[in-house]
Amino acid sequence: MEPVLRTIAQVRNDRRELVDDSWDDFESTIELVDDVPTSSLRGLQEFSHVEIVYFAGLAQDVPPGPWHRRPRGNENWPDVGIFAQRNKDRPNRLMLSIVALERVDKRSLVVRGLDAINDTQVLDIKPVYSWSGPRSELRVAPWSEELGKDYF
Repeated sequence: MEPVLRTIAQVRNDRRELVDDSWDDFESTIELVDDVPTSSLRGLQEFSHVEIVYFAGLAQDVPPGPWHRRPRGNENWPDVGIFAQRNKDRPNRLMLSIVALERVDKRSLVVRGLDAINDTQVLDIKPVYSWSGPRSELRVAPWSEELGKDYF
């Protein structure tokens, strides 16, 4: 069976360019599309953070994009596979971000820290539970800490 994805909302923000840093400087409104009922947001205001699953429509599929590379083309970082990075150019262009939930309105929610540009298609919204994150110590590649220093 082929997966079927549907757009449930659209991102609205002032970010129009594919720039990789300073995402916390932008608030994003996630507006439900017409066929998603208002009741789908009921209870969401009780959470401080949500996960947003979205489609990076302007990204490049892998392939033809590379299956491995140096993140951001930085020669000081190792050549790693696509599954060892969070770049937008991915096999299915699916993205996932945990964001701060500022407020829930009637047919939208306002978030901070969403690394998606205006008009991005949202595929799902999930609350972040206290127990849904890593349940043991987090281990990360040293270069990824440098990459993320100014990301948000």
